[in-house]
Amino acid sequence: MVGLAVLAPAVSAATPAVPDARRLQSVRRYLEGRRGLESYAVIDTARRLHGLAPRRVYMGASVVKAMLLVAYLRKIGARAPSAAERGILGPMVSASDNARATAIYRRTGDGALRRLAKRAGMTRFSVAASWSYARFSAEDQARFMWRFDRLTPTRNRSYARHLLASIVPSQRWGFSRFALAAGWQTFFKGGWRRTGRGRLVHEVALLERGRQRFSLAVLTDGNPSMGYGAATLRGVAARLFE
Repeated sequence: MVGLAVLAPAVSAATPAVPDARRLQSVRRYLEGRRGLESYAVIDTARRLHGLAPRRVYMGASVVKAMLLVAYLRKIGARAPSAAERGILGPMVSASDNARATAIYRRTGDGALRRLAKRAGMTRFSVAASWSYARFSAEDQARFMWRFDRLTPTRNRSYARHLLASIVPSQRWGFSRFALAAGWQTFFKGGWRRTGRGRLVHEVALLERGRQRFSLAVLTDGNPSMGYGAATLRGVAARLFE
């Protein structure tokens, strides 16, 4: 279990962190028993990082669309996106539309994504020639999601949060059902694709309940099927939230 300070403590030492150690250990034991490659990273409510193989680098898939959203909103600065821009950004995030992701990537390029990754504290992020070739670790994504609000321009922060809270039902196969049932507002993005190992299935999230907030990233590869990878995500969520 990795445990290192990432930010100044948000709560006093007397306040229990969420998720607590028992739940984090349960997630670790569960993932160690799954097939393929699994990593997870959590930045808890005390702003401390925990995980299993959190620095292992994976192919990114559609998870990077959340980064494309923020990179583009930073590019346009203080103005709100136009109706035409919302017509691209919305489906890119909520329905994971690849063609629209490519259209946004052409406007941002590798440089904007790399600068965003640096500001987020992502130390293993790389991208070249295509958004779908981005690489990162679970720790990278936990750091990005933790800082999601701060990285998004104030004018468009509510819009960006709305998109990550509005993923279409057919793509809510991971954390959200368990998190929402436990009272956590959930801002998330998933990704999936074939790889040389089998099936890759990822999900990353920012979770908020009252004044509590934490981030979570689960990255998997070598799954025998998409369903198996999605079940892994649900297994993690069940141990964190139920």
